[in-house]
Amino acid sequence: MTERTPNIGLDALGVGPETTVHWNELTAQLVEQAIRRGEGRLAKDGPLVVETGKHTGRSAKDKFIVRDAETENSVWWGDTNRGMTPDHFAALKADFLSALAARDTLFVADLYGGSQPEHRVRVRVVNEYAWHNLFIRTLLCRPDGDELAGFDPEYTIIDLPSFRADPARHGCRSETVIAVNLTEKLILIGGTAYAGEMKKSVFGLLNYLLPVKGIMPMHCSANIGPEGDTAVFFGLSGTGKTTLSADASRTLIGDDEHGWSDTAVFNFEGGCYAKMINLSAEAEPEIYATTKRFGTVLENVVMDPETRELDLDDNSLAENSRGSYPLDFIPNASADNLGPVPRNIIFLTADAYGVLPPIAKLTPEQAMYHFLSGYTARVAGTEIGVTEPTATFSTCFGAPFMPRHPSVYGNLLKERIAKGGVDCWLVNTGWSGGKATMPGIKRMPIKVTRALLNAALDGSLKGAQFRKDPNFGFMVPVAVGDIDPNMLDPRAAWADKDAYDVTAARLVDEFVANFAQFESEVDEGVRQAAPKVAMPA
Repeated sequence: MTERTPNIGLDALGVGPETTVHWNELTAQLVEQAIRRGEGRLAKDGPLVVETGKHTGRSAKDKFIVRDAETENSVWWGDTNRGMTPDHFAALKADFLSALAARDTLFVADLYGGSQPEHRVRVRVVNEYAWHNLFIRTLLCRPDGDELAGFDPEYTIIDLPSFRADPARHGCRSETVIAVNLTEKLILIGGTAYAGEMKKSVFGLLNYLLPVKGIMPMHCSANIGPEGDTAVFFGLSGTGKTTLSADASRTLIGDDEHGWSDTAVFNFEGGCYAKMINLSAEAEPEIYATTKRFGTVLENVVMDPETRELDLDDNSLAENSRGSYPLDFIPNASADNLGPVPRNIIFLTADAYGVLPPIAKLTPEQAMYHFLSGYTARVAGTEIGVTEPTATFSTCFGAPFMPRHPSVYGNLLKERIAKGGVDCWLVNTGWSGGKATMPGIKRMPIKVTRALLNAALDGSLKGAQFRKDPNFGFMVPVAVGDIDPNMLDPRAAWADKDAYDVTAARLVDEFVANFAQFESEVDEGVRQAAPKVAMPA
């Protein structure tokens, strides 16, 4: 037994001595194993390149939570959180353990979910693929060598891509299954090789556990300014969450999942999981540099089989090509993986309707309203005949990963904002002067967004003159430096003011219709924060 082999083995899972178990191996060892086993290939500059097959993203409809005494009244059941009976899980578990015992080789990583010691959970991950074990070792927080021998897991994840579920026997939807049993502290993942299922399972676990302790779990990025001021960035895919938080003048805490305790904003992870498609050295140099590092795992990135050159623009394997790499691959990353409690919270949206201003100041009640709404708008630009943007509302900017009712997270956020006197901002990285589908309408210049964001974070924006938005009620700066005032006022930026009013009224209606599901769960102050269509002057 080495210091990386724990005292507590896999006996309880039925794994016998005939199975070779690789315990807590390091990056080089796991890369060697992955290549030896034909799981991946090395690219020219060192990263491991793998393919995940038909599953190139999460299988959200194949995820289930066991519905029992623990979860019956604590989980927000519905389309996002689907129930599985204890009997179906028992059958699934029995078949999973039989499949596990039949494997001749397994890879096990003992890890932490969460970087703040008093709030982290001990997670053991059992894999049939070496590269999956490297992925999760990269993405979660790694114990020191002397912590591994005595590692006693609280939760176990078993990930077997070769397993095929039986919907009739296991109570699931297809051959793919992600089953979470919070009573048994066991998560089973089968029928998919997409590694992100493991990462998001731990996120969902922490989203369930931490609110009970009064800790706010967040689907966000976070960084620290030179004065020790932490900023938290909420935002759905495509809103700029990773790009805007990766600021060379600020220290990165993390890019995706965090907790907000009484003393810190702490990263749930020890690595990053970034989109690779169309990545460029010019736009995102820090992330691009990780594609040339040994220890990075690239999923579904196209590589020339002879030269081993990468083509990050080729989406023939997946639009959702991904790269996982340790946090310390980013030059200005936090060594402690945490920072002080936040001074600023930023809600990012890419408004394709061209209605929202580039920045607005929110009250705590408005912040909770927009947090529960989780709004952005998309444009299917490659689809023939698309003439209108599509509004997207994802509660808490991460609905698929929130087991409890959204109001639990919303109330936690509101309480922490009030307690800490935190400034809250809505930042629109979308389109200005019209809808994205209109000819000649362009997206908000990144230099304008960065200038406004910097003014908010350094405190200088507080001294600006503000106006009240007639539809959304939040406060919008009238003038900031040399930025075109018309850009700060969306209606002024539209050539056709009547068309703006019609579009704004439509967006207000979409917000109100979406928020109806939460009205009974929030107080009157939050209900009053809802937008209202402006009356004609």
